[in-house]
Amino acid sequence: MLTSLARLRPAWDPACPATGELVLSTAEITCSPLLGQIETARPGRPAIETPLTWPGIAVGHLYGVGVSYPAMIRKNAAMDVTAPAFRPDPSSGRVYAARRFVRSTDVTPSGRLRLDALARYLQTAAEDDLADSGALDPAVVWLVRRCEVVVRGFPVMSDRLALRTFCSGTGPRWAERTTTVSGPAGELQASAVWACVSRETGRPVAPGEEFLRVYGESAAGNSVSARLSLPRPADGAIGRSWPLRAADFDTAGHVNNAVTWAAVEDVLAEAGWLPGCAAVEYHRAILPGCEPRLVTAPDAAGALMWLVTDGHVLAAARLNRG
Repeated sequence: MLTSLARLRPAWDPACPATGELVLSTAEITCSPLLGQIETARPGRPAIETPLTWPGIAVGHLYGVGVSYPAMIRKNAAMDVTAPAFRPDPSSGRVYAARRFVRSTDVTPSGRLRLDALARYLQTAAEDDLADSGALDPAVVWLVRRCEVVVRGFPVMSDRLALRTFCSGTGPRWAERTTTVSGPAGELQASAVWACVSRETGRPVAPGEEFLRVYGESAAGNSVSARLSLPRPADGAIGRSWPLRAADFDTAGHVNNAVTWAAVEDVLAEAGWLPGCAAVEYHRAILPGCEPRLVTAPDAAGALMWLVTDGHVLAAARLNRG
């Protein structure tokens, strides 16, 4: 079942061009020599992510927003083309469609969509799908157990994104949701395992017959595990303090899953590279009063990250270099 996009479509500025992208005003521009490489871009090709040096700079205009700033070349072209293949939409069953507009509050200073903003997009699409389906059960809450994102290119500010999400597997007390996010500057796909938790007891429960009636067809009998697999940090790893804010907590009374992706963004800011694949696993609820520490370690494929407190792992992440 494909739900109509009309209900969720933002009110786009009618003055915007069809693409809504950052467009170059010169035929060719050069990257900063600090990158050790030269890239070119044609007029009409969106460009963002790697800041240019000032000599010979091209000025782009963000149509529909009315803000001009130095054009940037994105690193998407350099990302690993051997990343895991995207999962196709199911041949039958419910597929929910929505749209998002990448706003200035969702991006890094260079204009790239942040992963914590992506996590909020995914959560909103999941909640909207469940509400629209009629299978919303007020007695349970769905909490993310793990989430993996495969990146073919990062969306950028002012991109209009199309989201398609469906149930891609089930388990005794959880289900997997796959969401594809597509835009003119990049495409990502996230696979997340959500645990079905009783609001009364706080314990995992079976999703129920109505959930399976609505989502079982797209899952097509695919059984998924909720087991966590990322390694633990080394004994004695100290890391650094990673303070929480009041705004990090949601209606479940703990830190929202998107906040852990904000910690991932801190790691990426120091690493200086972008992932072709990123996975986060949630071990324990981060409750008010918790004082997590951020621990990182190099990995053969990129980097590992943990949020820890008092010897306990709260969340773990693996970032594979793109």
